[in-house]
Amino acid sequence: MECRVLSIQSHVVRGYVGNKSATFPLQVLGFEVDSINSVQFSNHTGYAHWKGQVLTAEELNVLYEGIKLNKVNRYDYILTGYSRDSSFLETVVDIIQELKKANPNLVYVCDPVMGDHGAMYVPEYLLPVYRDKVVPLADILTPNQFEAELLTGRKITTEEDAVEVMDLLHKMGPETVVLTSTDLPSKRGDQFLVALGSQNIMKADGTKTSQKICMDMPKVDAVFVGTGDLFAAMLLAWTHHHPKDLKAACEKTASVMHHVIRRTMTYANEMAGPGKRPSPAQLELRMVQSKADIENPAVVLEATVLHKSSR
Repeated sequence: MECRVLSIQSHVVRGYVGNKSATFPLQVLGFEVDSINSVQFSNHTGYAHWKGQVLTAEELNVLYEGIKLNKVNRYDYILTGYSRDSSFLETVVDIIQELKKANPNLVYVCDPVMGDHGAMYVPEYLLPVYRDKVVPLADILTPNQFEAELLTGRKITTEEDAVEVMDLLHKMGPETVVLTSTDLPSKRGDQFLVALGSQNIMKADGTKTSQKICMDMPKVDAVFVGTGDLFAAMLLAWTHHHPKDLKAACEKTASVMHHVIRRTMTYANEMAGPGKRPSPAQLELRMVQSKADIENPAVVLEATVLHKSSR
């Protein structure tokens, strides 16, 4: 059975970010990917120079109209990432609502990209659009700690806070929530960062069961771009293969990340030479070289089940 994804994200000519980070790995795992590029830039904005074009809400609508006129607007998944324009985001909301009407089983995977480490890098007026319109439509949500705090208005300082925030996000709509990174201390020391996940599952008898998990992921001393986009795409893929086992899906997702990042770091350090910090170009994800790891990741990171509950 063919599985088709509509991915609305940024595009770069050189390197890996947005759709360039998501499309190849999803295709390798057997998904058909239809891409709408929210921007087309020469490269990501971490370089000294970048040029390009931004897709407007009207242009997005024109592209979607073309798909609709040909009656090929049936999707199994929608994936969205970075957007910095409220009218564009509202048009995305309209498209998702229409696609969910056409296929009630459609799964929307949303990475609510707004900021990190206490600072927003999108305009503040996007927050209410995400909170009130986008998140209620999402089935799978992948915020970092700061984004989860923005969406719920709650601070996270303990694991219990994180669990409460994930439950608040569930109440807003998504059945699966993964906090992709937090500032919580890892039991394995300061070389690890903590990610948490929560999934509500409807059982055959109509009752709901919930699984909460925690993962320690190794920190890397470098700035990578496109890793969040890869994480959301891999979570889409692995929750598709493990729809009722968030632990397995997150272990495979995090293991893919680990392999890709490790390969990238090794290459970047070789290119930069001894004692030199790699450049943004040298730190572009080694995606094609990681094809085998994407297809069949050796699980090197294990998740801990915090608790399972039925209600």
